[in-house]
Amino acid sequence: MPCDCRRRCGWSRICLRDNAVVAEAARVTDDQQPPNVWIFHGDGAPFASGVFSNRQDAMAWIARHRLTGVVTEYPVGDGCYDIAVRDGHFRPSRPHHGTPHHVALFSPSNMSHCHVRDGREGHHYGDGDQPPP
Repeated sequence: MPCDCRRRCGWSRICLRDNAVVAEAARVTDDQQPPNVWIFHGDGAPFASGVFSNRQDAMAWIARHRLTGVVTEYPVGDGCYDIAVRDGHFRPSRPHHGTPHHVALFSPSNMSHCHVRDGREGHHYGDGDQPPP
């Protein structure tokens, strides 16, 4: 179904709504994609603003624009919630765990990520490092 939110978001793509069958959506990746990507999410931004094939390119772009936010490494092909549950980093224990709202807001704290302020690297979490409780 054509996007009827075009006036609000400016997109002219097809919207996947409520009970849409995601399996019928066109594949947007191919087998040539890297196993991981680095995604930058600016402080207070509702959407990510950069996707990179490696951490070095992400950090160079962040520094060039003096950005503040978090850059996180994501595997291609699965969602953070499913990966965390599958790999034992998260165990659903409350009734709302696994609901659409919870999955959509799930934060991948176990994934390698770096906090940046004004284009400078803060602390990098990954390779066994975990954020403080």
